[in-house]
Amino acid sequence: MDNIIETICGDATLTKLFSSLEKAGLIETLKGSGPYTLFAPTNEAFTRMNIESMLNDPKELTETFRYHVAPGKFTVEAIGEMETISTENGKSLTVVIEEGETMVDNGKFVTTNIECSNGIIHIIDNVFKPMLSGWYREE
Repeated sequence: MDNIIETICGDATLTKLFSSLEKAGLIETLKGSGPYTLFAPTNEAFTRMNIESMLNDPKELTETFRYHVAPGKFTVEAIGEMETISTENGKSLTVVIEEGETMVDNGKFVTTNIECSNGIIHIIDNVFKPMLSGWYREE
């Protein structure tokens, strides 16, 4: 079974995420033993959230992508029972149920429960912004 980074590398819809994790210095962390839960925005999510300026700010980039990583392994079923999820950057993601669908911060799940040797990946449709920690969504 592949680790989180190897799994991301095998998914053509996550190339911008891999590049961002690399720039943020998180590759080695996500190759580590974990376990981790990674909320993985698609390439389309990067485009919709217009985060180009953030990509040029190493500190903001690192804070943002540490906000997509939770220590521990949480299935989507477990997440549905939670109110918040602590992240690697010290802030918490907010879990809400909207129209019967579990959402985390501003992200809807695209693909869930992708098992990895060191955790689990959930592909989401938006990029979380830690400075807005909580509920928001840009369309």
